[in-house]
Amino acid sequence: MEPPGNPGGTPVELELTLENVESALYQLYFDPDMEHKNVAQKWLTQAQASAQAWHFCWALLSPDKIPEVQFFGASTLHTKISRHWSDLAADQHESLRTQLLSHILQFSSGPKMVLTRLCVALASLALNVIPQAWSQPVADMVRAFQPHKPDPEDGSGAKASQDPHTHCLTLLELLTVLPEEFQSSRLAQARRGQLREALAGEWAVVCPLLRQLMQSQDSSSQVKEKVLKCLSSWVALDVPLGEIQELLHDCFTALSDPELFDAAVETVVNAISQPDCQRYINALLSLMPLVLGLYDQLKTAAQDGDMETSHGICRIAVALGETHSRVLLEQVDHWQEYLALVNMILFCTGIPGHYPVNETTSSLTLTFWYTLQDDILSFEEEKQCVYLQVYRPVYFQLVDVLLHKSHYPSQEEYASWSSDDKEQFRIYRVDISDTLMYVYEMLGAELLSNLYERLGRLLMDPQQSAVWQDTEALLFGFQSIAETIDVNYSDVIPGLIGLIPRINISNILLADTVMYTIGSLAEWLADHPVMLGGILPMVLQGLAKPELSVSSVSTLKRICRECRYDLGPYAQDILTVSQVRHREIHSNTSQCMWLMQGLGFLLSALPSEEILGRLHSLITPHIQQLDTLAQQELNPTNKQSIIHIVGMLASLFTTLDINRQADCLEGAASSRLPVPQSTQNPVVVVLQQVFTLIQTILSKWLHDSEVVEAVCGVFDKSVRTLLHDFGPMVPQLGEMLGEIYSAFPQASALDLHFSEVLLNLSRHCPALLSQWLKETLQTPGFPCAQLTAEQKHTFSQQLLREQTNKRRVKEIVKEFALLCRGPQGSGYSDY
Repeated sequence: MEPPGNPGGTPVELELTLENVESALYQLYFDPDMEHKNVAQKWLTQAQASAQAWHFCWALLSPDKIPEVQFFGASTLHTKISRHWSDLAADQHESLRTQLLSHILQFSSGPKMVLTRLCVALASLALNVIPQAWSQPVADMVRAFQPHKPDPEDGSGAKASQDPHTHCLTLLELLTVLPEEFQSSRLAQARRGQLREALAGEWAVVCPLLRQLMQSQDSSSQVKEKVLKCLSSWVALDVPLGEIQELLHDCFTALSDPELFDAAVETVVNAISQPDCQRYINALLSLMPLVLGLYDQLKTAAQDGDMETSHGICRIAVALGETHSRVLLEQVDHWQEYLALVNMILFCTGIPGHYPVNETTSSLTLTFWYTLQDDILSFEEEKQCVYLQVYRPVYFQLVDVLLHKSHYPSQEEYASWSSDDKEQFRIYRVDISDTLMYVYEMLGAELLSNLYERLGRLLMDPQQSAVWQDTEALLFGFQSIAETIDVNYSDVIPGLIGLIPRINISNILLADTVMYTIGSLAEWLADHPVMLGGILPMVLQGLAKPELSVSSVSTLKRICRECRYDLGPYAQDILTVSQVRHREIHSNTSQCMWLMQGLGFLLSALPSEEILGRLHSLITPHIQQLDTLAQQELNPTNKQSIIHIVGMLASLFTTLDINRQADCLEGAASSRLPVPQSTQNPVVVVLQQVFTLIQTILSKWLHDSEVVEAVCGVFDKSVRTLLHDFGPMVPQLGEMLGEIYSAFPQASALDLHFSEVLLNLSRHCPALLSQWLKETLQTPGFPCAQLTAEQKHTFSQQLLREQTNKRRVKEIVKEFALLCRGPQGSGYSDY
């Protein structure tokens, strides 16, 4: 049916009549103009809330209307019943129920979307009147949909039917949405409890009906699928597991039917995932052989690459094993059955294929291993020892499986993966890494010894045909544990450090893992600096490769941070390679910042007389580039380059802290001399040398908040690092900040000795701060002409109220700065 033309006015202007409702619906569904659609949507929402909606909704359900119009009529009925029930008098409830049942029968053959909304509307009605005014809703619904002429005295209004199959499906739809509507409805706690009890009583009618339909040879697959969905809906009401035990057995039978498989899986998983099931131990135990009976079907599906079947069976096994782990562990007479279930889940973890391209099942199992381990380790010591004897071997097998699953595919295959597949695989490996770290708690040092022995055989035995993926996976296992577990006392780490230089890092994926593994051992290297000589050349070799920039820069930063006092002999090599990398990774801001932070750690630990010279060598090319940029025109490209270079300087000054070096050397051996007190801090020297250049940049970019923020960031980081050593810079910086703020108020300038000063004044001298603010801000035109007295007062009050939160003070200062600056587009630069 073609939509009629626009009636000539927007719906908002139209009178609420049936014709206008239909016109608005056509506009909503068929008008290509989104603005018209939005107006129609708003008007129709208002129409649904009106009293007339109780009447026009029935007319919209007329058989001659298009499905979209009928659907709106059914949705309106649901809206009125669920949200405007109080509109109706009690004597209207019965007739409304009769009308609804009649229309449900009328639409039993479709359209499906209309039928479902009508069923939801009747379910909502039931929830409003159960149990007082409708004591046996399910029984009445069953009678109404019998395939014969109903009793005229039952008040249902149902009509004769010659299609029992259709009416059976309609009844099941109605029974399915009843618990769902209960779960989604907003109900007072007392009313929810009352309804839950009433619906639980209705299960006695629903259960035999579902059982009969599941076992009947006359029931079609469509009916059985609907039965499964209905059961899934009802188990969410905490129906006792013992009362659905036979139906669950039927569900397991349905798993052999491809048409019913998905619905059966969903139903079984929902049923056995209910925590309340643990009260019914015998019923749970009766499910164990049924789940274990799926093992052959699981293995066949895995062998055939049938991901849907293996995925579904895995979900069932994990639901039983994970939800009820402790309860099943405690059934000592059935320990062999539970161990068999654990091994079935282990098979799922190691299912053949690469995740996520060839399989998506293994990831479902990872949280199970956390749960099982937690439950085992929560038992008292004597009981725990018994369980560990049984399950530690399983967890060693798990480690083997996880390392195998972490294998990269061949480079050719990996290159063919989509970026989304690669990202999912990366996340999957992170999950495996977390699991390995957690498993270490159960397996302890023996796990590291196991990994080390295997790696040693791979790298040292010429008979071993080493595949790079095997080496990478073992290193990945080491890294996973070393990232979070203190391995400083492990006796295998020296051997591992000795093995790493033997690894050929020509493969980029392997080389990446080598870098991250070295980085995870940085703290250990700090305690064993003699081992640095064998490891550091590999890191610098990686740093020279663009493909390894992320991992090598990250690792170098960690080594410079942890091992800085032992890097003197390698400082020149590190600086030389780093300067080359800086030129190559200029476009990657984060890597440049990491590298500068690492070099700041390195420089801060060098002899004081060397620092300034090496610092100049490192930053002079960047300062020269900054000087060139300062002379050029204002444009977005130059702006980003300035921000980048200034950001690098800020990162460097964040970690270049010779005071920390002096503190560390104070109690050191006499062979290490303390920093001479007369030596001027090299950061101060550099800042003084570039100060004029910075002023030049600010004079040109003063109206650009991002450039000003970047410049202020350099001084902010420097002040935090230098503390008292920053003294010589204070007069120049104070003058510059005053000039910035007077010429063009910026939040970053206020954030830079002001936010912290204001916070401390508010905390320790509130009376003096109040007086100072009053005297200062009452000056006309200060700090800028467009501020009102009310805005100044608000700023003062906000500052005086905040005495603890520095972040909040910064926000207050920033908001005040924005007020001082004036509205956007008022003549300032938009660069």
